[in-house]
Amino acid sequence: MNQKTFLITGATSGIGFTLAKHCVDLGHNVIITGRDQSKLDRVSVAFGVTGYLVDNADMGQIRWLGETLKSEGKVIDGVVLNAGIFYPDVFSETTPDAFDTTMTINTKGPFFTLQALLPSLAKPASVVFISSIAVTKSFEGCATYAASKAAFEAIVRVANMELANTEVRINIVRPGVTATEIQSKAGMTKEQEGSLFESLRATPLGRGLNSADHVGAIMYLLGDDSIALRNAVIEVEGGYLL
Repeated sequence: MNQKTFLITGATSGIGFTLAKHCVDLGHNVIITGRDQSKLDRVSVAFGVTGYLVDNADMGQIRWLGETLKSEGKVIDGVVLNAGIFYPDVFSETTPDAFDTTMTINTKGPFFTLQALLPSLAKPASVVFISSIAVTKSFEGCATYAASKAAFEAIVRVANMELANTEVRINIVRPGVTATEIQSKAGMTKEQEGSLFESLRATPLGRGLNSADHVGAIMYLLGDDSIALRNAVIEVEGGYLL
């Protein structure tokens, strides 16, 4: 892959963090976003990349990002819409505020991030949305989360049609259960996390997934070999859905 410029949202931890490091190691130019300034500064310095403070829930910050990149003359070859949250909530007890928070960050955020970045995208450009197997696999406590990811996947289908003349292609990676900070942020104890990943030994992969397991699929979709793909979905789940 020739040297390219990639923007990765939510790259201060988890899949985004691992992907950013991988891209830097390959010699690509990397731009990252995060919503915690201290983490953003730490990762930016460690990787030697440009970081922008952007919260997916803040439309003003998203608009500012787009305007800043345009004014700086940045040309972006690939975007990974990775930033998101998972707050498990029982369907019967979900509040309107909790519902709105998840939908704002996981659906509205990437929608307007992509919209804001359009003036800075190369021709062609690849966009990869990090979704979840929760779109097709039911998990208790995941109704709103699953809906937020499924909603953006629906947006992807339409956006691929509307952006066809700009040479922007959008594809999807659906991670399976992956060991990241998302478990602790969701309120799981260490014991619960251990039990969860122990159960994954029964999958064909024989273990739980980690962030690095998703890098190959994302890099393929970012690369030139995927130029003919639109709305392709790659499920990286270790055989969990078999």
